[in-house]
Amino acid sequence: MSTGQTERPEQGDNDETATTTAVYVYGIVPSDVEPEDHAEGVGNPPAEVSVVRSGRVAALVSEIPTDRALGTPDDLKAQAELLDGTVTVAPVLPLRFGAVLTDRDAVAAELLEGNEDELASALDQLEGLAQYVVKGRYVEKTILQEILEENSEAAQLREQLRGQSEDATRDARMALGEIINATIEAKRAEDTRRTVEALSSLEPMVNERQPTHEQDAVHIAVLVELERQDDLEQALQELGREWENRVEFSLLGPMAAYDFVAKSDPGEGG
Repeated sequence: MSTGQTERPEQGDNDETATTTAVYVYGIVPSDVEPEDHAEGVGNPPAEVSVVRSGRVAALVSEIPTDRALGTPDDLKAQAELLDGTVTVAPVLPLRFGAVLTDRDAVAAELLEGNEDELASALDQLEGLAQYVVKGRYVEKTILQEILEENSEAAQLREQLRGQSEDATRDARMALGEIINATIEAKRAEDTRRTVEALSSLEPMVNERQPTHEQDAVHIAVLVELERQDDLEQALQELGREWENRVEFSLLGPMAAYDFVAKSDPGEGG
């Protein structure tokens, strides 16, 4: 994305176009944003991305055939790449995937015009910020050993299982599994708190996400200043060294503020 005031030519009124295409809306940006020539939208081949402007705000859009189903992995990837690429140069309010309006006039009238002040204010608040997703996963062998060392009941149950058949130890296995799951849940809460504390100097907004795996240690989205990405990476590296061979971290981003923006459908207002 780049910024500038040059308007792209509007699509001409064409009965065939009006009845066979619609306009897909990706997100809201300041009105001076202009798509790069290589920006690609959903579709195969990828649709050309353009903007619809109204006052201080604009919508990133592309035309799509009305008979084309949306929701393929490539569609989801295209939307994410467009929005995440935009956030590195301009604030963006992502819309829910699959936001479609009849034409460009509808985008201006139903989405932008009545909501200009609210959208512009939200964009101002996101200026210079980006979302990152921090994920940590326990190293299975290490966390299991930690639990056995801390919990004598778990250690005793583990001893009972040695050299025994599954059928003979079904109850013990279930009991041990419950202890492990409950202990990991408690450790996850504490390690998430510790991670948020380690990032506190960045003054992030934080959204705790649900675990996606039973051995997830941390899963949070943080909204921080783009220019402090190096500080974010350094803080996680320091925590990773502290938890070496216990928790493995990954960091995704920068990306649009998906976890921190109310993703309305076009025309909903508010």
